[in-house]
Amino acid sequence: MTGTWPAVNACLNATTAGLLLLGYGFIRAKRIGFHTVCMLLACAVSLAFFTSYVLYHARVGTTRFPGQGLAKSVYLAILISHTVLAIVIVPLVIRTVQLALQRRFETHQRLARLTLPLWLYVSVTGVIVYWMLYRVSW
Repeated sequence: MTGTWPAVNACLNATTAGLLLLGYGFIRAKRIGFHTVCMLLACAVSLAFFTSYVLYHARVGTTRFPGQGLAKSVYLAILISHTVLAIVIVPLVIRTVQLALQRRFETHQRLARLTLPLWLYVSVTGVIVYWMLYRVSW
């Protein structure tokens, strides 16, 4: 299971990204019910990812990037931005969802315009970090 665990985590990140894009498409089409389902599922999948990620790294520890030079610089730039924004996104998602549940849709919409692209970036760069660590031969 240890060897496949990072792939599972990457799939969870990719699923979150897909749900975010679907949810965005649904809200643009004014299909609020489908939007709500997609966004709540994105929250649930993100929580599953976080739980899985913490359990994996508690068991295995850190993984060093095997590349050198420019590849390592690109990897570190992506990893650092991903990590910082992964921390920043948590309160933004919580607040965005809270505003929707409180039916404060104007404020929800304003905050969601910031939250969505950041959350999408974190999800996509999570997949890229996996790909660079485990799938590319450096």
